[in-house]
Amino acid sequence: MAGVAAWVLAVTGLLASQTAPAGAAEAPWEPKPAPLTTPWTGQVPVDDPLPEYPRPQLTRPDWAGLNGIWDFAVTSRDAAQPAVFGERIRVPFAPESALSGIQRKITENDRLWYKRTFTVPAGWSGKRIQLNFGASDWETTVRVNGQQAGAVHRGGYDSFSYDITPLLNGGTNTIVVSVYDATQTGGQAVGKQRIQDVTPHAGRSIFYTATSGIWQTVWLEPTAAARITRLDMVPDLQNNTLRVTVRAAGADGAGVEVAVADGGTRVGVATGTVGLEFSVPVPDARRWTPEDPFLYDVTARLTGDAGGDRVGSYTGMRSIAVRDVNGVRRPVLNGSFVFQTGTLDQGYWPDGLHTAPTDAALRYDLQKHKDLGFNMVRKHIKVEPQRWFYWADRLGLLVWQDMPAMDTGKSPSAAARAQWESEFRAVIDQHRSSPSLIMWVDQNEGWGQYDQARVADMVKAYDPSRLVDNMSGVNCCGAQDGGNGDVVDNHNYVGPGNTPTEPVRASVLGEYGGLGFRVPGHEWYPGGGWGYEDQPSLAALDDRLVGLFDGIRENSLPASGLSAAVYTQITDVENETNGLLTYDRQVVKVDEARVRAANQALVAASRTVGPAVELPLEQYVSVRVTTPGYTDRYVRHYDGLGSTEVVNAGSTALLKADATWKVRPGLANRLCYSFESRNYPGEYLRHREFRVRRDASDNSALYREDATWCPVRGNGGIRLSAANFPGQYLRHINAELWLARQGGPHAWDSPANLVPDTTWAITAPWAP
Repeated sequence: MAGVAAWVLAVTGLLASQTAPAGAAEAPWEPKPAPLTTPWTGQVPVDDPLPEYPRPQLTRPDWAGLNGIWDFAVTSRDAAQPAVFGERIRVPFAPESALSGIQRKITENDRLWYKRTFTVPAGWSGKRIQLNFGASDWETTVRVNGQQAGAVHRGGYDSFSYDITPLLNGGTNTIVVSVYDATQTGGQAVGKQRIQDVTPHAGRSIFYTATSGIWQTVWLEPTAAARITRLDMVPDLQNNTLRVTVRAAGADGAGVEVAVADGGTRVGVATGTVGLEFSVPVPDARRWTPEDPFLYDVTARLTGDAGGDRVGSYTGMRSIAVRDVNGVRRPVLNGSFVFQTGTLDQGYWPDGLHTAPTDAALRYDLQKHKDLGFNMVRKHIKVEPQRWFYWADRLGLLVWQDMPAMDTGKSPSAAARAQWESEFRAVIDQHRSSPSLIMWVDQNEGWGQYDQARVADMVKAYDPSRLVDNMSGVNCCGAQDGGNGDVVDNHNYVGPGNTPTEPVRASVLGEYGGLGFRVPGHEWYPGGGWGYEDQPSLAALDDRLVGLFDGIRENSLPASGLSAAVYTQITDVENETNGLLTYDRQVVKVDEARVRAANQALVAASRTVGPAVELPLEQYVSVRVTTPGYTDRYVRHYDGLGSTEVVNAGSTALLKADATWKVRPGLANRLCYSFESRNYPGEYLRHREFRVRRDASDNSALYREDATWCPVRGNGGIRLSAANFPGQYLRHINAELWLARQGGPHAWDSPANLVPDTTWAITAPWAP
């Protein structure tokens, strides 16, 4: 998008030299020392941090950043504006962060106060002046020259604006911002924020330091009285058009023209009416994909009596849906299935908390996803600035966007529910035109859960152009599946495990992995880090990680119907040391080339995946060894344990019966199979603590998973993978049956003959 957006992005900080905070004659402001320094910690300008244009999908040429040093004070929650602002803070970094210069815990008993001055350039005379906030957490009141600007804003993750023209005085103007943030004590959306000490401390927690107050860019913008406020754009590949709805203020019923261009060449133009959808032709549209994230430039202008306002934007032409692929429900991008492999991205920084220190830092994490071969990212119960989505759109990453959850273990009040849904709709409105964003994740692991089905229906109706996940981790932590939406989503640590297939929804793995490794010198709290499965060395981390990817490629994808998987996680966060990168982004722990190759192989395999291997359902079979020299041996049970034994026509009737199994539908996955003993009906071949045995059902989910086997094609037979441990196979070794994997640490994982020992032939039954 080298056109409009690039032009606007070059216009930064118009008023930087014309504005100054009150108290500028005081001692120089300084940041506090960060627990860990990122490569960008020392690159943050004091007076103009994050100077890039903050709203890439609705651009205008003139604007003025108000980021920088503001006067600051903290009072009790119900106190009036203080007479003296005794501290100074660097906006837009939260007071809990080191980069703010405050670095102090903020509680539910506190109120934050910000103050600065500015003047409006003479060149903006006759324009309406908009005061814009990227985000402020949570309840924000704005006054200009002592008068309140519009309504109090409630919400921690969405942008908001005020037309402050009537409040200006023609000279030096004063802004005072008051923010109250109760974090988890208030009932609002908080994600993983918790009120806690801002300095590193011990604790095995998945929750992190809170971010209170202003945490995204604050800026001024001159506009016409009739102005465009939003472009809602939905690609329509079937008709080679872009469906557009132009939202505006002071322009009800006005005409509007929208044009789409490829570089400097206009490819389509159409006219319509503000507030009503119309279509712009995009002939022979170039599809947006992770491999080719092509973006068209878009311009929109008001016409007729309301004419004058003109904005720039961009779009990507792509579609997302769920449909049958070889009998399996799968998400399809531009009509084709491609496996979505990504990471859980928390979006926390040791120096800026919710706020990346620079735009280059914001881009870095997404670029690392690309470098490591991922094509997707799950933004985990946090919503990033619009520039994060801009980079995802440009770099080519599919985005699953979580709605930040309310506090865990609580049933939210009616008021909290209404507020949460209002914030959710605001977040959708703000990012609904980003081509990278393909799915809304409503709720997570039952945190603050309520009305799951209704909420999913609400989100789908509000944005029918995207997929909806009603609950990520329906198998975890007391979560309840609403039963609707486009995907069914399990969590498995370390996994990867599988998510049972369904006739209507696609099966995805919303979280797995969590392999931990602490890097000395790069720990938030030295010695306090943890992972779901700590690794003894970086080499072991590489082997285990690639083994997880290979297990998905070889088993979960073709045999179990899995269509997407989210690895935990891209970086360490505070005491969580299960990142592929350290929290300070100074060390990439894994072998980038090896991880990239494993991800690329997984994606490539998905493009040619065929039907799952079919076994003779509801029929008796015997399972024969294919290892050369042992092909007269069969799987049998003896005193409950699984083994192999030579079976021939002269064998006893008992041995023949012990070596005969009925093929049943998979107890835990309809695409897989379970093997029921012929002479012990109701008892199945299952693994338990790696040993494989014949066992009676205890009606538990674990038993059903342990007794489900997913077949994949092998050399001269099939391999039977454990449904809940993709990449671990039924193996015979020393005549015993075990669950084994390549590179495993146990004697039964011995690499000698591993592949032939895990390859089986399905034959006619010895005991019909």
